[in-house]
Amino acid sequence: MDQSNEEVPVLVGYEGYLDGQRWMLHSTLLIGRDANCDVPILNRQVSRRHARLTRASEGVLLEDLGSKNGTHRNGKSVSGTVLLKDGDVIQIALAQKFVYLSADATLPLDFEESSGFLKTEDRRLRIDKRSRRVWVTDKEILPPLSVSQYRLLAALYQNNGQIIAREKLVEEVWGEEDAIGVSEQALDALVRRLRDRLASIDPGHSYVVTVRGHGLRLDNPER
Repeated sequence: MDQSNEEVPVLVGYEGYLDGQRWMLHSTLLIGRDANCDVPILNRQVSRRHARLTRASEGVLLEDLGSKNGTHRNGKSVSGTVLLKDGDVIQIALAQKFVYLSADATLPLDFEESSGFLKTEDRRLRIDKRSRRVWVTDKEILPPLSVSQYRLLAALYQNNGQIIAREKLVEEVWGEEDAIGVSEQALDALVRRLRDRLASIDPGHSYVVTVRGHGLRLDNPER
């Protein structure tokens, strides 16, 4: 079977010495302290065979292999096997975190946006939607944006220069059902964190602009 166009899940390391490293998940990935593991973590808190990711018909499964210091998904301890979702955060003991992405980037970075904007190569901020990777002035944001930060940025990115109402952004980030309980302060805090991440690479430009009384817009100029 030709797998050249197959969407392959990927594991991205962050908040540890594996920051920014990526592993393609074609079948299984064994994580542990043993140097022969697919993803070796040379830390005494990590068991020799700590956890395993397995690609199955229903998706990608995360399994804790009876580790001493535990495996967590989104802050919750993993017991047995769990099905991963795009954007899940996996923590191995206290040694290393990973982000699971359902598919790695396979499109060229200069593909045309369906919205009709300039090619991504002509903008200072670029997003690869399939892998959720973000570049600012040709520097990739690492560790990756959190799920909520990425959703906020993606909503603005798809409507570059247009004002998006705060209520709409809350729905985009938290989902329509959960949006009712989200406070103004929660959105403001998220916007501040996103601005800080963007400013860490390009402090001279404010990408996320507040339009008082209306909402937010993305100022993503040509390079």
